[in-house]
Amino acid sequence: MKYPLRGVIPPMVTPLLENLQLDVESLEKLIMHLLNGGVHGIFLLGTNGEGPSLDYEVRKQLITESCRIIAGRVPVLVGITDTSFSAVIEMAEHAKKEGADYLVLAPPYYFPISQSEMVEYLEKIIPQVELPVIVYDIPVCTKLHLSLETIKSAKEMGAFGVKDSSGDLGALYTLIDAFKNEQFSIIAGAELFMSDVLMHGGHGVVAGGANIFPKLFVELYEASINKDFDSITLLRQQVLQLQNEIYEIDDSPTKSIRAIKSALSLMDICSDHMVPPLSGFCPEKKKILEQRLKQFAI
Repeated sequence: MKYPLRGVIPPMVTPLLENLQLDVESLEKLIMHLLNGGVHGIFLLGTNGEGPSLDYEVRKQLITESCRIIAGRVPVLVGITDTSFSAVIEMAEHAKKEGADYLVLAPPYYFPISQSEMVEYLEKIIPQVELPVIVYDIPVCTKLHLSLETIKSAKEMGAFGVKDSSGDLGALYTLIDAFKNEQFSIIAGAELFMSDVLMHGGHGVVAGGANIFPKLFVELYEASINKDFDSITLLRQQVLQLQNEIYEIDDSPTKSIRAIKSALSLMDICSDHMVPPLSGFCPEKKKILEQRLKQFAI
């Protein structure tokens, strides 16, 4: 694989029909929206994609259809995190068969585990899978904030990089410093950290908001790597507006995920059907969202 994995990689939402089966027509529309926005990769079955909630057959179909539509134009990352060890391996094998490029793996999210148990878990998985693995640190969902030592162990086993969604900028800087002379991709999961991470030696961002405004994040990425501070200031203000006005309509812990899918429905890209317990916005909040989206000059 080409090192490092770089750029803006949206954690793509999963377009669903009312019966919660995959909406293939909307999937193609969404993928083209992202590709036309200039994104550098697409991440399937992440948090914004409702990966852990989807039926296994829907997950497999999403991988198959997405790889078909993308057709090698950008790298495809597939989330394989699960509470079932055999399901992790099965999804990894399916992703390989269908032409995906990377696997993304977080700690299993039901039983609390220690750092040493996570290392043992990775020792069982990484040698079994054929695609490069990106370890995923998202403690709000998994109960475990991966330590630097655990991530170093993952690299020694062959992991290709880390996606850090810990929300801890200091930890991100520590990762960048620890791997600055090594072939290991550092990908931020927090949109507001994007410029800081890139200008300090990180490689990319998995930005949920890029589902809605891919060009905004691509332009911010380019401004950041070129250290165009005037453009960074203007573009970061738009990202902050997205955070404050679009993601804050609701008070749910999953408000940003719901807002992103509801926004895409208002843009006529896909429906806002979501797998319970998540749901799209009620009509009143959707109207507020519609009004706020119109304020973006993007």
